[in-house]
Amino acid sequence: MSGRSIGVFDSGVGGLTVLAHIRAALPGADLLYVADSAHAPYGDKPAEFIAARARFIAEFLVAQEAAALVVACNTATAAAIAELRTRYALPIVGMEPAVKPAAEATRSGVIGVLATSGTLESGKFAELVRRFGSQARVIVQPCPGLVERIEAGDFDSAATRALLEGFVAPLLEQDADTLVLGCTHYPFLAPLLREFAGEAVSLIETGAAVARQLQRRLAETDFTCGASGGTARFYSSGDPRHLQALLPRLWGAAAPVELMAC
Repeated sequence: MSGRSIGVFDSGVGGLTVLAHIRAALPGADLLYVADSAHAPYGDKPAEFIAARARFIAEFLVAQEAAALVVACNTATAAAIAELRTRYALPIVGMEPAVKPAAEATRSGVIGVLATSGTLESGKFAELVRRFGSQARVIVQPCPGLVERIEAGDFDSAATRALLEGFVAPLLEQDADTLVLGCTHYPFLAPLLREFAGEAVSLIETGAAVARQLQRRLAETDFTCGASGGTARFYSSGDPRHLQALLPRLWGAAAPVELMAC
């Protein structure tokens, strides 16, 4: 490896939304992406299990000589990032639902947070609401089953539309004018969300903010990369053929996918 690599992982394909922002911010960096598809979704699993998976994947990426790690999953960030930072002397950047920018952006004073149960039940999320909930009313909406639809590559079927509309409608009925996409998978459904919510409702996700924070952390190290030409390598703990089939649509280019043994 060139020493320019950034390791990024998620329970499945959702982290590709973050990877795209990292590529835009650091076009010369080599990227390593792990989809832990054999264990997706993380949102309904115990925190101890998620932390164990994060340790395993981080060890794999460090063995590939990653110079930094991005935990591109809100649930895994809440469950594991503190431990990862004690284990590795690397820049490690995680995710959190964008409650702060949503509270600053709302005009109605009501924001809705779409996320997995694991994220919404975490202490990290409770702290966010405690810090910024005085600025706006925060309505939470767990979205069971939604990650599974996205993992299957189903972005527009009648079943997916009905599921998503059922999650969004109660938020809009309570005058939420800002929706936080609190799972990295959900930006793939932005066109549907826009259809249901209308143009007046703001959709906020954190991929760009994560990429900026990664840039700041890397600037504190001796990490270097060119202005362009970075590579991307993809791994899956599930069937590599599944991720490989989705990459042209979700990443914008075809690429081989290697198996990461569980």
